[in-house]
Amino acid sequence: MNWSGLEALLSGVNKYSTVFGRVWLSIVFVFRVLVFVVAAQRVWGDEGAGFVCNTRQPGCNNVCYDATFPVSHIRLWALQLIFVTCPSLLVVAHVKYREEKDKKYEAVHQGSHLYANPGKKRGGLWWTYLLSLIVKMVVDAAFLYILHHMYNGFDLPRMVKCSMDPCPNTVDCFISRPTEKKIFTLFMVVSSVLCIFMCICEMFYLIGKRIVKRCMMPQEPQKNAKRIDPTRMSNASLSSRKSKDTKLDKTAI
Repeated sequence: MNWSGLEALLSGVNKYSTVFGRVWLSIVFVFRVLVFVVAAQRVWGDEGAGFVCNTRQPGCNNVCYDATFPVSHIRLWALQLIFVTCPSLLVVAHVKYREEKDKKYEAVHQGSHLYANPGKKRGGLWWTYLLSLIVKMVVDAAFLYILHHMYNGFDLPRMVKCSMDPCPNTVDCFISRPTEKKIFTLFMVVSSVLCIFMCICEMFYLIGKRIVKRCMMPQEPQKNAKRIDPTRMSNASLSSRKSKDTKLDKTAI
């Protein structure tokens, strides 16, 4: 699988990302994609041939291997990396849409621009960026849950027992290099958790920055506010004023 094309495509996301987004992208490509391509694929390369059961019954090895590994770790991680990087392409597509819209506006209005900076996270682009963070967190969490649920944890046993047909009885099956595979599994799990944490930090950063910006904006005066006439007196004040005048007249007489 060629990951260089995906890396070149996502490298443009750095221009529109925050500091947390750049750290997330570095973790994905250095600790996940690079480890996946260089080391993990070779470790799991012999998982089918290295899975041996202590029987010569034809088909028993294949059935027990399928029951032990419903979906290979390496293929599950490949799907996870593809799905977790796709939401970042939404941000790039939204920026490209803004740039094309700005070019059309500039051609019609003789040099004036619709967007001062099409890559600035304002308006719809801010919501697109926030949505991409949520989708990335959900995808990573979902694949971690699938891996944990499918293999009853993140551990790999050295030996599994299998009693499925066509095995003659309960046989012992052995996994090749279980310790090495366990280390890589834990490494990928920790990398996924770290990516989820960086997405959460970036969400708090974006929302907090927007709240602070809203609070710092000067409040506009209310256009429809009614002005109170200071010369106008209420009925109660008028009646009290009249009663005072009457008392003064009586005392004068």
